[in-house]
Amino acid sequence: MRQGDRMKRAETGAARRFRAMALALVAGFGATGAAGASELSTPPPCGDGASGVDRSRIVSIGGTVTEILYDLGFGDRIVAVDTTSLYPPEALKEKPNVGYMRALSSEGVLSTSPSLLVVSEGSGPPDVLDVLERSSVPLVYVDDEPSADAVVDRVRFLGAVMCVPEKAETLAADIEVGFDSLADLRSRIEAPKRVLFVMSLQNGRPLVAGAGTSADAIIALAGAENAAADLTGYKPMSEEAVMEAAPDAVLMMERGAHSAPDVLALPAFRLTPAGRNGRLIEMDGLFLLGFGPRTPEAAADLARAVYPDLGRGTQE
Repeated sequence: MRQGDRMKRAETGAARRFRAMALALVAGFGATGAAGASELSTPPPCGDGASGVDRSRIVSIGGTVTEILYDLGFGDRIVAVDTTSLYPPEALKEKPNVGYMRALSSEGVLSTSPSLLVVSEGSGPPDVLDVLERSSVPLVYVDDEPSADAVVDRVRFLGAVMCVPEKAETLAADIEVGFDSLADLRSRIEAPKRVLFVMSLQNGRPLVAGAGTSADAIIALAGAENAAADLTGYKPMSEEAVMEAAPDAVLMMERGAHSAPDVLALPAFRLTPAGRNGRLIEMDGLFLLGFGPRTPEAAADLARAVYPDLGRGTQE
């Protein structure tokens, strides 16, 4: 276990950048930009000359949007992505980067000469989206609801946007098979364990995921209980509340090359079942919280991490 003097250091520029990316991945429901719900479900019409929409130069905003577009075979049409477009890895490595999805610049986006903007619902800021909506470039919003049904619906919606409904249906069917397998895995859980998602530490105080968050949703899909379910959204948690929550495991996002804080070394966490048993689970942020095509696999991996004996048919 990594010990805790690094937690006393001032936050580095790299840590600040990681926290900004984390916020994009774990933002709560309803954090939309300028779009309203009615604008999220009308893809441009297909057919030669039917709409005049050119789909050859796409700016993709949102890691899940980018992942689905690649899975549908349109990676070569994407001309720029945002900083949360981490999968597949070549997306952010090979494509121009227009910045953090919640801090977009209209000039930066439009400078890539897009013919179509495909934008995750939680992007912003609103004034930038207003400018993009008034530009001559068609803009399509994609919902970011974290649920199993929404994953499948997103795939079908983007298949309609890109005029490949059959290919999207094949991908959607594969994802549904994955969710069916996940349900079978969950059915073998006899006693749900409590998991606390910690996004970051702020002056030694954890910022945790409550109800109505993507972390809450993935914990449920993995057959566990959210130890912070009494909270709503992402909130700081006091030492007393951490001890009262009594998580069996603590869940965090991997930080790549950057060191993760030693959460379990904090006094309050040491007194929880997670602290006593050293149960800290770290997973890739987009994989865990993106609610894209890999979500069934992510939830299954989380379930096996929370219940180590689940794959052998028994629990701890």
